[in-house]
This record gives sequence, C-alpha cells and structure tokens, in this order.
Amino acid sequence: MEPLKHECGIAMVRLLKPLEYYKDKYGTDKYALSKLYLMMEKQHNRGQEGAGMACVRLNGQPGHEYMYREKAEGKDAITKVFANVYRQMAGYCPDGPAEITTTDDIPGEKPPFIGELYMGHLRYSTTGRGGLKYVHPFLRRNNWKAKNLCLCGNFNMTNIGEVFNHLTAQGQSPRVFSDSYIMLEIMGHRLDREVERLFVEAQKQGLSGMEITSYIDSHVDIANVLKTTMPLFDGGYVVCGLTGSGEFFAMRDPHGIRPAFYYINDEVVTCASERPVLQTTFDVSTEEVHELLPGQAIIVRASGETVVKQIMNPLEYLPCSFERIYFSRGNDLDIYNERKALGHQLVDKILETVEDDTENTVFSYIPNTAEVAYYGLIEGMEEHTPRIRAEKVVSKDIKLRTFIAESGVRNDLAAHVYDITFGSITPFTDNLVVIDDSIVRGTTLRESIIKILDRLHPKKMVIVSSAPQIRYPDFYGIDMSRIGDFIAFQACVALHHDRHSDDILRKVYEECRTMLAENRISTANNPVRRIYEPFSADELSEKMVEILRPAGMTTPLSLVFQSIEGLHQAIPNHPGDWYFSGHYPTPGGLRLLLLSYVEWYEKQQS
Repeated sequence: MEPLKHECGIAMVRLLKPLEYYKDKYGTDKYALSKLYLMMEKQHNRGQEGAGMACVRLNGQPGHEYMYREKAEGKDAITKVFANVYRQMAGYCPDGPAEITTTDDIPGEKPPFIGELYMGHLRYSTTGRGGLKYVHPFLRRNNWKAKNLCLCGNFNMTNIGEVFNHLTAQGQSPRVFSDSYIMLEIMGHRLDREVERLFVEAQKQGLSGMEITSYIDSHVDIANVLKTTMPLFDGGYVVCGLTGSGEFFAMRDPHGIRPAFYYINDEVVTCASERPVLQTTFDVSTEEVHELLPGQAIIVRASGETVVKQIMNPLEYLPCSFERIYFSRGNDLDIYNERKALGHQLVDKILETVEDDTENTVFSYIPNTAEVAYYGLIEGMEEHTPRIRAEKVVSKDIKLRTFIAESGVRNDLAAHVYDITFGSITPFTDNLVVIDDSIVRGTTLRESIIKILDRLHPKKMVIVSSAPQIRYPDFYGIDMSRIGDFIAFQACVALHHDRHSDDILRKVYEECRTMLAENRISTANNPVRRIYEPFSADELSEKMVEILRPAGMTTPLSLVFQSIEGLHQAIPNHPGDWYFSGHYPTPGGLRLLLLSYVEWYEKQQS
C-alpha cells in the first residue's frame, strides 16, 4: 500500500527518587534520558518528519535553568535531538557526559537535560504543515515556575476553527492557526488562573515571597487545568505536558481514539503510545502495563504522588482500528494475534475466487506490514488443504529517487519500487494471491505492484486487503483527508456515471451544504453514506479492478477485501471504523467529511 502518515508518538518518563539514587544503582545520571531515547527509537514507526524532547529539573534555584527543550526535523530527527543534547551536556563535563559536575562561572550549575521529568515526541504531519516551528514539544515561558508549560501530543483536533473563533471573540489574537499552538495558549491561560488562585490562597494564609512560590509549586492541581481546557476540543488525542514546577500528565480523548499506555513502579512513572515499548524498555510483563482509559489522565504531582483521574466522562468506546491493522508495531501480542485473525478471516473469499484450486495457487504478501496477516491466511488455508504453496514473490527494493523531471521516466522508476522473484510461479498455470494490509488510493497498486507482478504471467492475479474498503477520510490523525483520493470512492462515482444515477451526487452535495450552513451537524446523519448504498462491496471491487488495471494487461485480476464484520470479529476491542463505515465518533470529524465532499464536488463542476 501507499505508506500512510500518522500523527504521532509520545514517550514520557518521571523519576520518583532523587537523581543520586539512579547514579548509585545504574551507574549513570542519565538513566531517564537513555530510557526516553530507547522509547522514542522503539516508536520510530510513528513519526519520521520530526522529533523533540523536553526535560524539567526539580528544585532548581533562581538564576539557574530548570526547563530544557530540543527539536529537530527529518527522518533522523531522534539522532539529531539526542546528539545535540549530549553535545550541550559535554560542555559541563571535562571527561565527557558521564558525570554531573559544576562549572566555575556559575557555582552549582548542573549540565542541561539532567532532571526528573522527561517528555519525547515523534511527528508525522497530517496537515501538510512542515518546519521546525510545528515540531513538538511546544513551550510557554514565564518567570513563575508553575506557569511554565511544555506540551506535546498525538492528536488532530477537528474543531480548531471554532476554538480559534472563540479566542478571537474574547479579544485574543493567536499567533499561529494550529491546534498545537492554540491548545498551548488555552491550557497556559488556565494554568495561569490556577496559579493565581493558589497565590490568593497563600496570601490568605499569611505567606509571602518565596513561601508563596513554594506553596504554589506544591499545590498546583493540573486536573483543574485539564477539566477547563479539554472539553473545548473535538478530536482524537493523547495530550501530554510538563510544568516548570514539576507537574506531569498525559490525557486520552473520551472516545479513546488515540492509544496510550503507562507503567508505574517505585522508581518511575512512564507513558508511551504503544504497550510493547514499555515492556521492552523496562523489561516488564504485559500485565504490568496498563491502558489509559477514555477521558482519563495520569498525573504525577511535583511531590511524586501519582493518580489516574477521570477528567471527562467517557463516551462511546471507539479506539482506532487502523492502529491495529497498520500503525502500531506488530510485537504487541494482542495486535499480532489480531492481524493473524484478519488474514484467517479471508480464507473463504479467496478459495471462492481461485475456485478451490489451491494446488495451482501461490500465496504471498506485500511487505512489510501485511506479513502477520499473511501468516494467519496460510494457517487458515492449511485447515483446508495440507499443502499450501507459499513464496516470497514480492520484495521492497531500495528507495528510488524519482527526481527526473520527465513524467514518463519518473513513472517508469516508480514502477520498480517493488521487485519480484522470477520463477516463483509457473507461468499461465498458477494463480497468484498477494495480501496487503489495506488499499487506500490504489496508486502504488496501479503504478507498481500489479504491473510488476504481471511479468510473472500468472493464470489469475488476486490482490487481497486485510482491511475493508476505505470509503471515507480520517480526520483524527491519519494522512487521508480528501475523499476524492480514495479508489473506493472513485469506483462508486464511476458506477453512478455508468448507471446514470449521478443526480444523487448533487443531492448529497446540497444536503452537505445545508448542514454546514445551518451548523446542523449530527453524527447520526451522514449524507455521504448514501452514495454507496446502491452498490454491494463486490460491485465496488469489480469497478476498482477496471480502474486499477494497467493498459495492455490481459491477466484476469480480482480484488478481495475484508468485510467490516470480519474486521470486528478479528479486532473486537477496537471498534473505531469510520473510514470504512462512515460512522464518525465526533461532530467535528463529520463536519470535515462534509467539507471534503463539498470541496470535491465543486471541483468536479468547475
């Protein structure tokens, strides 16, 4: 499939004991820093456009830095970030960055990035916006420790326009139209109010000067800040933050769309986007890692007190199923078994397509994320016949740089991204079944995979998707927001043209316009779903074959998709399926679908 971009990955570490404890036990003052690095590298799959990290040192003295941040762009951003961190630390350590020392010019000054609180982030842009200023974490500075806020997250907010208008109506003027920046300012504003509330309390108790500061730092309740900030936002998210006074938090959206896991022992509290990351980094069992539930936040106070609080009431549980199919690493035991089950569910459909001729059928997969589903498919096939012919027919070749300007040459290069194993099937005798994890736009299939597989001259070619037909955009963090890009949508429109039923496209457009104009958005009514209703999944698949078939290809070609029912049988605990079904979990997501359809329709008419 075409690689999808996904925003993003988070990693957090909070030490619960003094820094000297880790130096004595583990032989390094960089215990937490090294754990953060490992957690970020283990989630490299979640973001390759940028990376950043932040650190807070507790009990810093006035005149000394206590809050640090480093960011970088590019696929090697993690390496850049930590290389820069160690380079800065080396200036404080004559023998390299292994010891905590002081400097001559600032007595008591410690190396940067040595502290008790750490937060890391990996970024994939789903909005098309690039540049270092969009790389997390984001930092809001203030001379009051408790008012300093550093924020990052795995999120895409679908109502940012409404929130922006809310702020400007109050007279504010946000510097950047971005969900990350606007959230930072709103949450920072609420944090300011929390600090001011505590300032008044401290004065009433007769405190003054640094006594007030100490009182504020030890009494900030970040739950108050979250409760007055997060209900403003619509979307899928895990939002993470650190404050200068030592507050540490991660919060998950009330539908549980985006994932978050945490692990706690007497030395550390840590969070990540994927469970195996914590298992590997801290050498713990599956049972010791817990999932943050919808609407919950894990909060560590400056004192080290750790609580899991319900910030927002949980709504219908709709965690993203694409996390299980594609994005998350497959070394999570549950995900591994779910992907195998996705392959197993397809056995009957494939047998029907090859007319039960398994003796003359070769099974393979498109690397790399479909590999586990392929194992499940083979196991299912072996239940029907003891001898299954399995070959690695397709391999991913080196990344070819298609910088040549002439489109014909560029397209020819693109067709060779994948390579084939010649002689792996008997020409004109063997069927070839190849499983992929999903089919989104169909570009890679049409321009590369089908063309190159046809060189093997199979009797019949069957491309299998372990996911159902992707019919609708995602607006919660996956890079597929334009409905006109999807091969399933293109096939649906083509079928309406063939049957002279194009008028439904106009009627749906008019209803979308009306709903948007009247701000009458209800997740119970998605008019775009109606354009698919006249056609079966098989009819759409047949039309997709017509669109995807390269010119001059004579080999019979079939597409086999997972059913939505099969998806939920294989992945019962992650029912979020809006990209397949059109059932969006939030009004903001549905609103963006209506806008996407309106934009597509008007472009067709222009």
